[in-house]
Amino acid sequence: MAAIERESMEYDVVIVGGGPAGLSAAIRLKQIDPDLNVVVLEKGSEVGAHILSGAVLDPIGLDKLIPDWREKGAPIKTEVKKDNFFILGPAGHMRIPNWPMPPLMSNHGKYIVSMANVCRWMAEQAEELGVEIFPGMSASEIVWDGDRVAGVVAGEMGLESDGTPGPHYEPGMELRGKYVMLAEGVRGSLSKVVMQKFDLSKGHCPQKFGLGMKEIWEIDPAKHREGTVAHTMGWPLGKNAGGGSFIYHLENNQVFIGFVVHLNYENPYLFPYMEFQRFKHHPMVQNLLEGGKRVAYGARAISEGGWQSIPKVTFPGGVLLGCSAGLVNVPRIKGNHNAMLSGIAAAEAAAAAIKAGREGDELVEYEKDLRSGPIADDLKKVRNVKPMWSHWGMIASLVFGGLDMWTNNLFGFSFFGTIKHGKNDAAHTGEAKNFKPIDYPKPDGKISFDRLTNVAFSFTNHEESQPCHLKLKDPSIPIAVNLAKYAEPAQRYCPAGVYEVLTDEAGNPRFQINFQNCVHCKTCDIKDPSQNITWTTPQGGDGPNYPNM
Repeated sequence: MAAIERESMEYDVVIVGGGPAGLSAAIRLKQIDPDLNVVVLEKGSEVGAHILSGAVLDPIGLDKLIPDWREKGAPIKTEVKKDNFFILGPAGHMRIPNWPMPPLMSNHGKYIVSMANVCRWMAEQAEELGVEIFPGMSASEIVWDGDRVAGVVAGEMGLESDGTPGPHYEPGMELRGKYVMLAEGVRGSLSKVVMQKFDLSKGHCPQKFGLGMKEIWEIDPAKHREGTVAHTMGWPLGKNAGGGSFIYHLENNQVFIGFVVHLNYENPYLFPYMEFQRFKHHPMVQNLLEGGKRVAYGARAISEGGWQSIPKVTFPGGVLLGCSAGLVNVPRIKGNHNAMLSGIAAAEAAAAAIKAGREGDELVEYEKDLRSGPIADDLKKVRNVKPMWSHWGMIASLVFGGLDMWTNNLFGFSFFGTIKHGKNDAAHTGEAKNFKPIDYPKPDGKISFDRLTNVAFSFTNHEESQPCHLKLKDPSIPIAVNLAKYAEPAQRYCPAGVYEVLTDEAGNPRFQINFQNCVHCKTCDIKDPSQNITWTTPQGGDGPNYPNM
């Protein structure tokens, strides 16, 4: 096919992703210099459409970015009043007292929020400052100037299923910038390209991930306790996988119910989505939900590697922000504050470089700030909790992880040094012959639901005539390797039912990809044991349309 000719637009800074990191960078750039030309590209149909987070927000980042956010009407109203931790058994629970926990684990003074709505509000603040925001614009390619990232291609639409231009084809545009900031969230497709090109993970541990699934429920007002936060560990996962849950009571009799499964599990028969549905039938949870109704569902991967897994975050012409860099604090179950702080730091470094005429070089000041500033202070204290859990199990991580966080908090050092992560999550997947299938209860349609029913509550839509955005490096591998060796775990690890193994009349299996169901969680890109699936962006505006996740 002949080279595609595209129009080009020039900016000072091009930001890919309208989440908390990208929007913070955009706002801070315009605060520093109102004359800077800044654009934010958002692949969702609107800002917030693809944002899914717990979320209990530590406002430290927002306090630094917009100190008067309260007066400006930010949708941040529900302050945490009660903070509970539980270990669950099949029929009961044990509360872990708060007093042994280090102060950093306290949620008091934090806020239960919909980050989708916070991002919508942040987008309004950015536009008031003159930031251009283009929703429905998937950034699908890097624009290179030699070995420097010079921009991105965005807005290509109208491709046929075979990848050729259709009758309504639009080639998109090249949006070029003196700096490009990648704030795509976890496992972003352009971030992967840049990380591989510049070997940004060299010398760092592999990134680790979890799969987070979330439902919003409207519950019986008599059971609602606004401002109450609960986290659980233990049942139903047990020794099968690490992970846990969150239950957050926000305003309007709504509750966020979430479940996280660490993706380094071994048993290929594990079905994370069904573990979530089974969890809701624990007496403590079922009692809360009975008489209520689920109003939304979604899922996304979570970066869990922490301090050891943060790659080099700068490259010629740009930077990685937020979850693209892996800045989640796993014990605190928080990353939005660090995403905002990363955007602020990158913006300050870029504005200074542009002012000094150093356009397009590496923003070493941003790397230095991330490694020595408030993000480092937040993540270094908890760096051993996740690898302890992975290597030694949940109870040991509670005991020794708590001790380690206390010594880091009080004295600034760890008796354990820095424990390394092992292999990546895909490599942890064991062979099916060494495990037994897990029998999951059938969803009852009241408290628990099948995947396809729940996906309808993510309001996901993809134009079916476009190319499948889930690319197989080798189409034979799902059946020839993954089915034979691992019972093809894609059937189970996907929280949206995208992947199926079907059989024809002769009993021959075939692999089917229902890409229309994809909620853009990226789990397949992470967990596929053969690393055969590559997640890429579909055309702009497609995917989930989360209302207030």
